[in-house]
Amino acid sequence: MKNNWYSREIGTAWFGRHVVIVRCNPQTNTFIGIHTSLHAPTEPPNQNCTETIAQLLSIGYSLSHSYAISPYEVQYILVK
Repeated sequence: MKNNWYSREIGTAWFGRHVVIVRCNPQTNTFIGIHTSLHAPTEPPNQNCTETIAQLLSIGYSLSHSYAISPYEVQYILVK
């Protein structure tokens, strides 16, 4: 087996990035939903959107992008 930075063996710990997408209503600050990569560490979401994002930031995620889907929905993409 080659000893490259990308070579992996069965049973080794996963390495890479976790991605979380948080969907919110910006007009009411209401949490709509969350989508995560497999095994992404998360906290239970709060109905308050800013609290949900604050929890993810406190456990090491950083905001990568945010997109206005409509006047009633924004998606926040966080990575760790």
